[in-house]
Amino acid sequence: MSQESLTPKPRTAAQALVDQLVANGVEHVFAVPGESYLPVLDALHESGIRITVCRQEGGAAMMAEAHGKATGRPGICFVTRGPGATNASAGIHIAQQDSTPMILFVGQIERGLRDREAWQEIDYRAAFGPICKWATEVETGARMPEYVSRAFHTACGGRPGPVVMALPKDMLKDPVPGPAAPAFVPVEAAPGAEDLARLGALLAEAQAPFLVLGGSRWDERAYADIRAFAEAFDLPVATSYRRLPLFDPLHPNYAGDLGLAANAKLVARVKAADLLIVLGGRLGEVASQMYALLDIPGPRTRLVHIHPGPEELGRVYVPHLAINAAPTRMAAALARLPAPSATPWSEGTREAHGEYLAWSETATPQPGTVNFGEVMIQLRDALPSDAILCNGAGNYAAWIHRFYRFRRLSTHMAPTSGSMGYGVPAAVAMKRLHPERTVISLNGDGDFLMNGQEFATAVQYGLNIVCIVADNASYGTIRMHQERDFPGRVCATDLVNPDFAAYARAFGGAGFTVERTEDFPAALDAALAAGLPSIIHVKIAVDAITPGATLTTIREKALAGR
Repeated sequence: MSQESLTPKPRTAAQALVDQLVANGVEHVFAVPGESYLPVLDALHESGIRITVCRQEGGAAMMAEAHGKATGRPGICFVTRGPGATNASAGIHIAQQDSTPMILFVGQIERGLRDREAWQEIDYRAAFGPICKWATEVETGARMPEYVSRAFHTACGGRPGPVVMALPKDMLKDPVPGPAAPAFVPVEAAPGAEDLARLGALLAEAQAPFLVLGGSRWDERAYADIRAFAEAFDLPVATSYRRLPLFDPLHPNYAGDLGLAANAKLVARVKAADLLIVLGGRLGEVASQMYALLDIPGPRTRLVHIHPGPEELGRVYVPHLAINAAPTRMAAALARLPAPSATPWSEGTREAHGEYLAWSETATPQPGTVNFGEVMIQLRDALPSDAILCNGAGNYAAWIHRFYRFRRLSTHMAPTSGSMGYGVPAAVAMKRLHPERTVISLNGDGDFLMNGQEFATAVQYGLNIVCIVADNASYGTIRMHQERDFPGRVCATDLVNPDFAAYARAFGGAGFTVERTEDFPAALDAALAAGLPSIIHVKIAVDAITPGATLTTIREKALAGR
């Protein structure tokens, strides 16, 4: 036997990539296979990493984003070049706007073919650079451990977000000497003593303070710490758009969420605050009520903005006090602040919680035979506190935000970017991550069919998610705006839909139809007991467009104002 045959061959770049994933504790990846990265698929074969094979790259990317949102560690997605990558871009945009750690690996053409517009060639740095934290291409296989290590650090550092890494097909066979890079360790920025002293002084001077929670980088300890801080100072607390699980809604300090169609009484209270503490969130367009809560750039209200990404501080609003800190470290520091002897705003805190309860307790009257607000109340009464609800975008979500109550952290997976088609992929990802928990996907009809093919993925892996499809035969959100701006001139918003219960059965799942509010509990029980992926087709009237208005009243108001 020759000496050469006894010498171990160096790893390939593909194997080095997978070794790096293993070193960083990756247990799940989401993928649509492609010949451009076959060596990586081969390296994954015996890695122990679970692969969820998806039906379209947009769904795969949304699954990875949901996984990153739920765990705080990068969700991993693999797609092929060209159309595979562009299909996945919707998930990248969600991760960017939602501050979610994620890494998208994209197969790429061979290095020697670049700049010829070869088959499916794309410049990924140019295409993805504006919608991610870092877009790159691995030029030399020997640098694979370095690049993947940097991708993990970048995705999780400061304000989390997505990384896109292109993998030239021939590069994946390059030899890679040396071991894997060490596993990444997130850097959690902490507040300084001076920051805390200034914040304490501002609280001591305040007469009507308000705390708004948002963003990512939260964990169970931070969830408990911020509750302790709110209790010690008896602060009213609001959550920003689609961050409802950051505070228990039944806690006496909870005042509601600053989302779309927020409670007008809550918005008035936030505007009247003399000290606004924003922790974790960017106070973006929706949470700021279309940038109407505070003056730009210099708010008259004393604003304390706490964010893990220093680039966000002063980006829109110049705060009275800016603190560069992650919610984890900041919440721990706030929980240790000495409690005041008196809080003159306590009565207002109780009133704010009472207003939230009055706003969310009882469903509003609706036209038609199904009241979706009642459906949400039936869900909140029937589901366990650790149930996970996933949804995309559409007016149906207004009933979720108003009437459902998220009692635990990370029980709501929904894009703050308002991207449609998210509910089913996110539910698949959550059931893969937590097979023992109840996972519900809430969808509009147009919303569902943007990624409804991933129901087949749920069937393939035996994931008994329950998909609720609110069918009003319309792109309802667009129809609502159409009636406001062009009343009575309906164009391009009507839909003709399939029998969604039959759709479920065609894939090998269970299907149920609900045409009356009182029939929903039995359908839910049957879906949960089926042991199969299920769809509950809920038929609602198109006129039932929001909890507080109908299309008819919106149209009449628009016509009267002409």
